[in-house]
Amino acid sequence: MGTIRLTTAQALVRFLNNQYIRFDGKEDKFIEGVFAIFGHGNVLGLGQALQQDPGELKVRQGKNEQGMAQAAVAFAKQNKRKKIYACTSSVGPGAANMVTAAGTATANNIPVLLLPGDTFATRQPDPVLQQVEHINNASVTTNDAYKAVCKYWDRVTRPEQLMNAMINAMRVLTSVDNTGAVCIALPQDVQGEAYDFPYYFFKKRIHVIPRRKADDEEIEDAIKLIVLKKKPLIICGGGVKYSEAGEELKKFALEFNIPIGETQAGKSSIESDFELNLGGVGVTGNLAANLIAESADLIIGVGTRFTDFTSGSKELFRNKNVDFVTVNASVFHAYKMDGTKVVGDAKACLEQLGATLKKLGYKSSYTNEIAEAKEKWENEVKRLYSIEYPKADFKPEIARQNEGFLKEFYKMYGSALPQTTVVGQINKFLEEELNGDYIVIGAAGSLPGDLQRLWRSSKKYSYHMEYGYSCMGYEISGALGVKLAEPNKEVYAMVGDGSYLMLHSELITSIQERKKINVLLFDNCGFGCINNLQMANGMDSFGTEFRFRNEEQNRLNADYVPIDFAKCAEGYGAKTYTVKTIDELKNALKDAKNQSVSTLIDIKILPKTMTDGYNAWWHVGVAEVSNKESIQNAYIKRQKFLSNARKY
Repeated sequence: MGTIRLTTAQALVRFLNNQYIRFDGKEDKFIEGVFAIFGHGNVLGLGQALQQDPGELKVRQGKNEQGMAQAAVAFAKQNKRKKIYACTSSVGPGAANMVTAAGTATANNIPVLLLPGDTFATRQPDPVLQQVEHINNASVTTNDAYKAVCKYWDRVTRPEQLMNAMINAMRVLTSVDNTGAVCIALPQDVQGEAYDFPYYFFKKRIHVIPRRKADDEEIEDAIKLIVLKKKPLIICGGGVKYSEAGEELKKFALEFNIPIGETQAGKSSIESDFELNLGGVGVTGNLAANLIAESADLIIGVGTRFTDFTSGSKELFRNKNVDFVTVNASVFHAYKMDGTKVVGDAKACLEQLGATLKKLGYKSSYTNEIAEAKEKWENEVKRLYSIEYPKADFKPEIARQNEGFLKEFYKMYGSALPQTTVVGQINKFLEEELNGDYIVIGAAGSLPGDLQRLWRSSKKYSYHMEYGYSCMGYEISGALGVKLAEPNKEVYAMVGDGSYLMLHSELITSIQERKKINVLLFDNCGFGCINNLQMANGMDSFGTEFRFRNEEQNRLNADYVPIDFAKCAEGYGAKTYTVKTIDELKNALKDAKNQSVSTLIDIKILPKTMTDGYNAWWHVGVAEVSNKESIQNAYIKRQKFLSNARKY
């Protein structure tokens, strides 16, 4: 059979170069490259191997281990899970930094391969630099923290273990029903140890992504339920996007007159202007989708995990006779909501269901309800997009109740830009000036709600939202990953000042790699989404705004802390703009489009001017006992909604 003597790290690099994906007959390389920050736990092992012979792998230098791994997650997500980057770090803090990104990947079912360095397998020099010692278990290292946030975990303590570890890693990374983060911990001494690896370990491996059909009995059970229902609603989840089933979903909806609501992950699997697309559904959903969801007697979930935001914490679907059909590649997710499960590829299952329903002549009983719901929402969108301070009345009510926040902000910055108006202007510009040929990305704060409700995507896969983990700091790192996946498109990261301060290191990497991204920074002086959450549930503003300390009260409730984000990013080498008016916003967007370097537009946004509500409830913890009447009332309200919610 023949062997070749290589170090563990050299064998790993050679193996990674020979992994391929085949989907719908198209074959492509699976592993694009390696993001790396080198330290004493990987530079002389995997670093040496990558320097000596990287093969076709692109080696990219990260600036923060979490940041580069989040970029890898976004790259895989934008590639619909069919191409990935690996990430390598040193031991200790470098490895620990990637744990958050592993959680992001696993929560979203996105494949990413993490290769953290580890302490010595021999333990002879212990404790080495950055080693965490456990007096009752010497085998535990920082990398054990990955176990809670990975779909597969292994530690290679001998060179020959690499083969089994990597075959299992590829099994999970290419899985359609159980993918996520994979961690292969690599002790630094083992990385450099040599072994006679068999040549067959390095053969070209083609991992087929199948379109599995559902079992005939599952299809039959689902059909029996569907034909009894008059007012079904489809929920389009991320599985539709990864299956590339958008056209089949539209065909299915048209054939049987069934409206569609979108999750964050599913949004832009079909175009926003499709006649049966109601838009976002759930807690961050819009009025049209939620109105239909309230009265629907059947929910057909296609490729969705039914998170609390999608289901309104299981309270949104209020028809007492509502049932569920769950179409999902994962048996685990197909069991959600106690649904009638259809396990298989989204496109294949829709074809199966559609063929039978067509023979039976099934149609929903909707008449004018869909158009009426959409019209109500269109009127609300027009209002949200045209708000001017102080001329127009603000919604949600919390903004009106806290007029002082707006006046204080305006006094400091001289800006009176409502968030919804700005979102509308940006959406209009990108659709008109770029003909919809762009990608917008977001993750956390109030922007995901505004974007799921308000954003219109005229082209498929132009909306990229990480909302499974809602990880603050994903936005800019993710924009880099998206740009690597779609180098010919303009990429726009929609990020709040809170998320920007969490993590923006890969803005520098984008400049270094000459991969232009555009950062649209919404500065409202704090963690605005959570500030709204606490105040809407009876609390005062506490610890969620960026304010100077009031020494007399020993609290952070003095004046806002002004930050010049444009000046900061200018120092990195980005082209920057500060925006306080709509005209300045339009000019900045136009100029940024023509730049060749990464840009940042620092938009000063009035606090508390985001969207809110629209008939959905979010189950959050509220104090059962409090000396504040408003919190007591919030608890009573919570209990009322909770009593109406499904229990599983």
